[in-house]
Order: sequence, then C-alpha cells, then structure tokens
Amino acid sequence: MMEEDEFEFVEDLDAILHLSPEVRVAIEQVFPSQDPLDRPDFNAVEYINTLFPTEQSLANIDEVVNKIRLKIRRLDDNIRTVVRGQTNVGQDGRQALEEAQKAIQQLFGKIKDIKDKAEKSEQMVKEITRDIKQLDHAKRHLTTSITTLNHLHMLAGGVDSLEAMTRKRQYGEVANLLQGVVNVLEHFQKYMGIPQIRQLSERVKAAQSELGTQILADFEEAFPSQGSKRPGGPSIVLRDACLVANVLDPRIKQEIIKKFIRQHLSEYLVLFQENQDVAWLDKIDRRYAWIKRQLVDYEEKYGRMFPEEWCMTERIAVEFCHITRTELAKLMRTRAREIEVKLLLFAIQRTTNFEGLLAKRFSGSTLSDGTGKRPETPLESTNPFLEDESEDNPKKPKAPDNPFHGIISKCFEPHLYVYIESQDKNLGELIDRFVADFRAQGPPKSGTEEGGAVLPSCADLFVYYKKCMVQCSQLSTGEPMIALTTIFQKYLREYAWKILSGNLPKTSSNSGGLTISSLLKEKEGSEVAKFTTEELCLICSILSTAEYCLATTQQLEEKLKEKVDKSLIERINLTGEMDTFSTVISNSIQLLVQDLDAACDPALTAMSKMPWQSVEHVGDQSPYVTSVIMHIKQNVPIIRDNLAATRKYFTQFCIKFTNSFIPKFINHLFRCKPISMVGAEQHW
Repeated sequence: MMEEDEFEFVEDLDAILHLSPEVRVAIEQVFPSQDPLDRPDFNAVEYINTLFPTEQSLANIDEVVNKIRLKIRRLDDNIRTVVRGQTNVGQDGRQALEEAQKAIQQLFGKIKDIKDKAEKSEQMVKEITRDIKQLDHAKRHLTTSITTLNHLHMLAGGVDSLEAMTRKRQYGEVANLLQGVVNVLEHFQKYMGIPQIRQLSERVKAAQSELGTQILADFEEAFPSQGSKRPGGPSIVLRDACLVANVLDPRIKQEIIKKFIRQHLSEYLVLFQENQDVAWLDKIDRRYAWIKRQLVDYEEKYGRMFPEEWCMTERIAVEFCHITRTELAKLMRTRAREIEVKLLLFAIQRTTNFEGLLAKRFSGSTLSDGTGKRPETPLESTNPFLEDESEDNPKKPKAPDNPFHGIISKCFEPHLYVYIESQDKNLGELIDRFVADFRAQGPPKSGTEEGGAVLPSCADLFVYYKKCMVQCSQLSTGEPMIALTTIFQKYLREYAWKILSGNLPKTSSNSGGLTISSLLKEKEGSEVAKFTTEELCLICSILSTAEYCLATTQQLEEKLKEKVDKSLIERINLTGEMDTFSTVISNSIQLLVQDLDAACDPALTAMSKMPWQSVEHVGDQSPYVTSVIMHIKQNVPIIRDNLAATRKYFTQFCIKFTNSFIPKFINHLFRCKPISMVGAEQHW
C-alpha cells in the first residue's frame, strides 16, 4: 500500500513540476549529472529494461528495489534538510536589508558634511588668493613699467648719442648704437599714439636718413665718378660706414655698391671702347686679363673695407661680365661680316674658360639671372653616342653646375649661324670625300675582313657628328642645336642616298645592262646575269652599314634631346632618317633575293618544257634540280658569312627567298605537260 502511495506522489509531482528549457539548462550547468533519473525526457520503461535486460536478471529484483528505496530515502533527507535550512532565510534577509539602509543613510550624512566643509574651504582659499592675485598683477604691471621706462631712457639717450655721433662721423660707434636703438624702438610700436614716443621715432628716422646721405657723400668724395681714386686708399671711416649701411635702408647699401663698382670699372669702358683694336674678338684674352688684375688689386687695397658678406669681389666680376656681354654683342652686330668660324670659336673658347674660372673662384650667390650648366665632358666609347659603362671604365662623377655658364658667352648665340654654315660646308665636303674614296677603293674583296663589314666612312661620319654636337651644346642649347639637327638630318639622308643606295650593284650581262625586273623574265639561249662574289659582299656590307646607321641614328636622337633645352625636345625627330636606312636594308635584302631567284628561273623554265610523258626510265638527278642546288650553294654561304654580325637579316633573306621561290616552283610545276608514272619518278 505504501509503495502505491509513493508512485502516486511521484506522478502528482511530475504533473506539477513543468520546468522551462532555460531553467533546465541552468540547472544542468550548476548541477551537472549523468544519472538517467535526472534527464528531462526520463522514460521509466526504458530505465527498467536497462536494469533488467533479460529474464535471468530478474533474480536480482529485490536487491535493485532496495537500492532505489535507499536512494529515495537519502533524497528525502537531503530535501528535508534544505527545506528546514530555508525556514529563517526570509527573516534574515529583511534584517540585512534594514541594516544596509541604515548604513546608506549614515553614508549620505557623512558625504553632505564633507561637501559643506569643502565649500567652506574653497571660500577660504578664494579669500586668501584674492590678495595674492592682486599682488601678482601689481608686480607684473610694475615690472612692465620699469622695463618700459628703462627702454624709454635707453631710447632717449640713444637718440641723443646717435645724433651727436652722426655729426662727428663716428661710424664705428654708430653701427652698434643704431642697431640697439632700432631694436628698442620696436618695443614702442604700440605706443606710437603718445606724442613723445612718436617724436623720438621721427628723430630716429631723421638720423637714419642723415646717415644715409652722409655716407653716400663720403663715398662720393673718396671715389668720385670723375677722376682717379684717392691716393691714400680706403680709410677706417669708410669701413665703419659700411657697417652702418648694413643697418640702414638696403637701398643705401645697393647705392654704395653700384657707385663703387661703376667707378672701379670705368677704366675698362675706356680701354675697350668699340673703336679700339683690343676690343675685337681676336684680342678677347686682354679683357679677361685686365679684370683678373683688377680683382687682385681690389683684394689688396679694398678687401677689408667692405664686409665679407657683401661679396664685392664677385659683384665686380659679375658686373664686368654683364658689361662685356653687352659690349661684345653691340660690337659683333656692327662688324658681323668680319666674324669667321675660327675667330668665333676662339672667342667662345676663351670666354667659356673664363666662365669656368669664375665658377671655381666664386659661388654665384650674387647672380640674379638664371644659372647655366657646366658643359658635359664626353666619354670615350667605340660608339660615339654611348657612354662607357663597362667595369674597366667606370662612369666619371657628374660635374657640378656652373652658375656663370652663359653669363658672357650668351652674346655669341645670335652669330652661331656662322658655325652652323661652316659645319654644313664641312659635312658636304666629308660626304663628297666618302664618295670619292669609295670609288677609288672599290667594293670590299671577297674572303677578306672587309667583306660584309660596316663601311669605315659610317663610323667617321658619326664621330664627326658627336664632335659637332658636343661643341655646339657648349656654345648653346637653344635654336642653334635645332639648326645643327637639321644639318645632321640632311647629311644622313645624303649618306644613305650617295654612299649606300647609290653604290648598290646593278645587274648586267655580257651583251649589256639589264634592269632588275628583267631578271625575273625567262631567257633563252644565254646565261642569266648574276652578281659576282664581290658584288654580293658589297650588298651585305651596305646592309650591315645601314643597320649600324639605323641604330646609331636612334642613339644620336636621344643624345640630341639630352643636350637641347627641354622646351625644344619635341622638335628633335630623326624618324624620317631612320626610315631611310630601313629602306636601304629592305632594298638590299630584296636585291639578294631577286638575284638568287632570277638565277633559278632558267632551271624552272627548263623543268616546265621538258617532255615528262616520254621519259622511259628513271635516271640520275634531274638537270634543273642540279642547277637550282648549284646556285643556292654558290650564293647562300657567301651571304651567310657576310651577314654573320647581323643574323636576323640573314634570316629575313632566307624567309623572303623561300616565300618567293616556292610559289614560283609550284606555278612552273602546274605548267608541266602530262607526266607519266616514270616521268613522275624522275621529276626529282
């Protein structure tokens, strides 16, 4: 009966306790268990089957029941203990809550007391620091007042002393005092509304103006515009006056420099007047020798009179350059017809040497114009337009810029047309000499190193081009370089026409000359004209030369673009000349192909006219095959050996000959009369 009551209690308890999945998960996390009885999907039947899987296991049913009952009793005891332990929990919780509320009230009371005390302390600190702040302001104002009064005293005393020293020309003391007075006066810029301060400022300006006028008068007296220099040389007064000028308006300093340099170079204008013999270009060295002596004389007599930062030596040299440039330009315009190439180059060389000397001696800090660049030193190379970058000859360090480049030599640029015309004439004569030499020496000999090699005249032409380009770039990087480029283009075309295309061999026979087109026609009763071995070597040599000219012309274009001004780069274009050399290469290859192709024509004609139907037995190799092979063996090895340095063009020759010969052979094959079986076997 008791067991039935227990089962009913369990069923009622299971019906009452419906825990949500979240609660079950929480319980599993707090009290993890592997017991099947703790699983929410517990099945009593499966559990009993697990305990008693077989009928034989029912023999232990009493023992299992006793264990379950023991476990139930332990659970009841645990539940009872827990329930009894929770009886007084609610009362203890209420008591703890009341104690916490009392503690919070006490804490609020203490915080309020602390806040009241802090406010009282803050008020007390404000009352204490109020007086300290007033004292700080008073101290600051007092310090400012004392400093201002000291400055005012210094300013008033300095102005009085400045005026007195100015009248006595005590420039040494004035230089130091004036700078101090100017610095002190800057502190009173915000007080200029005060009459006394404004009056002191006006007195300082008046003293500065008087000093400027007085110093200029002293320099005019010491170095008058008319007459000679003072015999006694520079004085200490003038040296101190320069120190004062550093503090005054910059225009005073500029006026002193201008007058001194003008007076110092007045003799130069007289000695090298336009009507003097020494003024012409052939005696240009005397101009530069004169200024060198003057600079040495200046250093000895006046080097210590002017401050070092004025760079007076450089200023004299720069003014000399400007005057010389103007005078030479005017002189060359007047006597333009007397300018010859050698004279012009002599004057330019001496001038650029002098500009280089200036660059070594001075920094160029006084120059107001744009700076030029030091001419580039050409590097030795087998190709005149390739810099040597081999390990044996490393690159030379780049030369520093020359700020004085062109300061005088720029005046020669309008007259460089004389140089350009001379180069035009020289190149024309050079091309004529190349033509004469080629005719005198004849074509390259077969079996020699000359066969298929680049013509020596080609290298000579580009070496001369490089020399002209470097020389012209030292003279000017502007329009003269464009004019020289035009001359280069002209003679590159002439070289291609007169030396290369003009010397390509023409086909001929024993009976007379034939055109290349006649080579493609059938001939009967006579041998087809062929190029000799020397002529084949000549064609290969012209092809190699044209290839060298093509590559070197491209490098020439790149070098010209490096030398010319950036604004003129787009006007440098040698594409047309490179196309001309490409045409020579193409014509040379085509000429070799036509020669070999025409040599094979009689054999192909003989093949098409042969009575193949009447051939009764197969014999040796056909005569026309032997003829074709003979011509190929004669020409191809010669062409291959002579184009060894340019294998790509030998490949082009082979491809073009194949593309020409095979269609022609097929065409003649179709022309053959009906061929018998034996004739077909004999065909090859």
